[in-house]
Amino acid sequence: MSHTIPSSADAPIGVFDSGVGGLSVLRHIHAQLPHEHLLYFADSAYAPYGAKTDEWLVQRALDVAAFLIRHGAKALVVACNTATVAAIKAVRTAYPALPVVGVEPGLKPGAAATRNGTVGVLATASTLRGEKFLALREQISGATGTRFLLQPCGGLVERIEQGDLSGEATAAMLDGFVTPLLEQGADTLVLGCTHYPFVREAIAKLVAARGDGAAITLIDTGDAVARQLARLLEGAGLLRPGGTPAHLRGYTSGNAAALQTAFAALLGLHPQVESVQV
Repeated sequence: MSHTIPSSADAPIGVFDSGVGGLSVLRHIHAQLPHEHLLYFADSAYAPYGAKTDEWLVQRALDVAAFLIRHGAKALVVACNTATVAAIKAVRTAYPALPVVGVEPGLKPGAAATRNGTVGVLATASTLRGEKFLALREQISGATGTRFLLQPCGGLVERIEQGDLSGEATAAMLDGFVTPLLEQGADTLVLGCTHYPFVREAIAKLVAARGDGAAITLIDTGDAVARQLARLLEGAGLLRPGGTPAHLRGYTSGNAAALQTAFAALLGLHPQVESVQV
């Protein structure tokens, strides 16, 4: 099966996630590559991805990738940890000429940041049981001696999708996930899902209330994703030069107004958003 990939530097970058979490990655891309046109797809009708099978995730990632490429994407960012673990290999196989960047769960920066060798990893259950993730954990643990404490955060993505970033229910949920990691000695917490940077302040508040504030490092990998994307585009000669303004468009399999609200509330941006069937 042959695919025609746009090769114009003026073409947009396609970014997708199960919902609004990938906006935490889009924020870094928008800041580092302000001249680039961006397409964002939120698969909100099927969120969260954390409970889906790998087979379903692979097919869904291929469907969404095809949609973004039909809309001219010159590169793809899989801005979802769960989809990256399950499906990025399939996306790269389907589109070998396309620059494709996934999100890593932050184990390497976590190991580099810890001072006492204990790192807590907050992620979805499917990310934490993924073969790629477990192999990476073994590799980094073996090389550095770092102890990784894995904490699945069931229900947290849904709360963030609903826009509840700092309410009592979200704070209580975070307490249940974070406190056991701190009690086991973690001095570094990896935000291993692209949704979680949006509750970073709530986590910091929880940590500070325990008196651990100054001692805990929080790892968000969105910045590294944007840097890798910039490197790939530069290497392919696809960086868009400045001059004319860059545009941003949003698409969702769910409610367009909800995504528009999320863009405004989380990023202060107001793109045109369209609800589509993919």
